[in-house]
Amino acid sequence: IGGAFTQGFQALGHSNADTFKLATKKLYALGNGFNLAAANLNFDVQLGDGIRMFLENYMASRHHNEFWVKGGYIQIDKLPMFGNPEWFTKYVRVKLGHMEVNYGDQHFRRSDGGNTIFNPFVENHIVDQFATEIGGEVYLFPADGIMLMAGMTNGLIRNDIFDYGSNPTTNPQLLVQKKNPAILLKAAYDKQASDKLRYRLSASLYSNSQTPRSTLYSGDRTGSNYFGVMELTSFTNGTSPFTSGRFSPGNFYSITAFIINPFVKYQGLEVFGSYEVANGKTIAESAKRKTSQLAVEAVYRFLANEQVFLGARYNTVTSRLQGFTSDVGVNRFALAAGWFPTKNLLLKGEYVNQNYEDFPGTDFRNQGNFKGLVVQAVVGF
Repeated sequence: IGGAFTQGFQALGHSNADTFKLATKKLYALGNGFNLAAANLNFDVQLGDGIRMFLENYMASRHHNEFWVKGGYIQIDKLPMFGNPEWFTKYVRVKLGHMEVNYGDQHFRRSDGGNTIFNPFVENHIVDQFATEIGGEVYLFPADGIMLMAGMTNGLIRNDIFDYGSNPTTNPQLLVQKKNPAILLKAAYDKQASDKLRYRLSASLYSNSQTPRSTLYSGDRTGSNYFGVMELTSFTNGTSPFTSGRFSPGNFYSITAFIINPFVKYQGLEVFGSYEVANGKTIAESAKRKTSQLAVEAVYRFLANEQVFLGARYNTVTSRLQGFTSDVGVNRFALAAGWFPTKNLLLKGEYVNQNYEDFPGTDFRNQGNFKGLVVQAVVGF
């Protein structure tokens, strides 16, 4: 049984173009204060030799204050029912369930509800790559340090048995003629070259030619760790919207996304990068729109057991809004520091400065900016 808990305090301010200061697109009046605490509950169950089940739950989060099941899966590393054949034990792994899809490496480092202990920073990427879908993934480990994965999911955040070709309707979601599975591919090389040096390089592909609603970039059911930033006066504390400070290119019905993640750790210094290109469109669009994202972070860990760290991250996004012919940009710079009093306790703080560029004059994010400090106390076990 495992748990994850996060309590945050923020002192953030935001602004947009002067033309919105007295208009209906005036920003929410931000003040300093404590954010809603988040909590996760996990069950990791050994069902048999080499067979385990993992169930993840959100006990409280910004998006869902009530208890909410994130998902669960069975992981098979051995086949005891068939006498544990050596080839499977040595080279193969299978995951089946309603689970977090293994697209990119950032989802291993992101904050997820109360589980923020793996993230040196307060928030995730501006375009947050995260989705839970129903399906399976097959892993092959053909040689030391090499991992190959192929997966297939239903391409949706939830179950769906509707026949989309049998019931014409004006509902945009139901105008999709059929729903296709999503295809996942991933390859990684991970090497511990010495006691001081580890390096890793991974590449991932996610593709779905037609789905009622792809949520690869809007599948988080917990919410951003920046509360209320760049939200309008209609924002009500503790309720929707819950993605403050993030940018989603859209809930596409057709999408192909590719991401590369390099990682190097030498002694206490680690560098993690992300370069991503996604092409997708909604049911109302005839041509796909392109979104690209670049993120680079450096973290230096020091003292006994690397219990203190300092970090810096730069993250930039270029994307095209639906219905427009020119691109917009969002960029973020963050500085972070943290201390692990024990391996299960973390106190971290972050200074962030985020800018919105080239947004249309009618968009409340035009000339948008938010900046300030967020501090979080974290428990994870």
